[in-house]
Amino acid sequence: MEKIAFLGLGRMGLPMARRLAATERPLTVWNRTPGRATGLDVAASPAEAVRGAGILVTVLADPAAVDAVAGQVVDALAPGTLWIDMSSIGPDATAALRDRLPDGVELVDAPVLGSVGPAATGGLTVLAGGRAEALDRARPVLDTFGRVVQCGGPGSGAALKLVVISAVVGGVALIGEALALADSLGLPEELALGALAGGPLGGAVDRARSQDADFPVRLAAKDLGLAGGGRVLTAVRDLLLAHPDLAEQDLARLVDAIRR
Repeated sequence: MEKIAFLGLGRMGLPMARRLAATERPLTVWNRTPGRATGLDVAASPAEAVRGAGILVTVLADPAAVDAVAGQVVDALAPGTLWIDMSSIGPDATAALRDRLPDGVELVDAPVLGSVGPAATGGLTVLAGGRAEALDRARPVLDTFGRVVQCGGPGSGAALKLVVISAVVGGVALIGEALALADSLGLPEELALGALAGGPLGGAVDRARSQDADFPVRLAAKDLGLAGGGRVLTAVRDLLLAHPDLAEQDLARLVDAIRR
């Protein structure tokens, strides 16, 4: 089996790397902050991690982090390397990354939907974009993380992630506004939630009531910034940024902030 280099051991990256390690594939990891990779083969730098690797997987926070890592690894990537970027950076940054790659290095964009729990159990949804041959080669790795949706050509996975996450974040904010309205009208919370859950907003209610998800508000704001969007999504992003105290808390906590 090809050696895999895995860069980024944050909230999502660490459980994903551990799933790969459990498959007994040759695996070397790196993280900007050391000390998170107990039991894994840790490289001292991104460039050291990718030497000899046929597949590179990155799970990083934002376009700046991906750009910084790319600056350290592109010269160390051998022809034939497959880079699977599972960061949420949007199609523009994905295209810019692809343009930086040496000849013979392929890129698959494969951001995920799901939180830390599904990352540990293989229950994520992986939105994969790339050339057909690259997707076929990436598939055994991606299947380790959950259900794979092949979205189309290069950049399509990154694009669909922005569409879906924008709807999720906007839906949670909408539930918060609806419950604030119910409060002002004197309606019991469970009555309002039950009515909302029984209609087309049922998924948004589930996400707004989640107790075990771990998607920080700051990352939700980052994703909406990448998406751009019209008045509604811009207003939701402004709402997220207006609560810096929630920056490291899960998106569901926004509901309580709106109701205060």
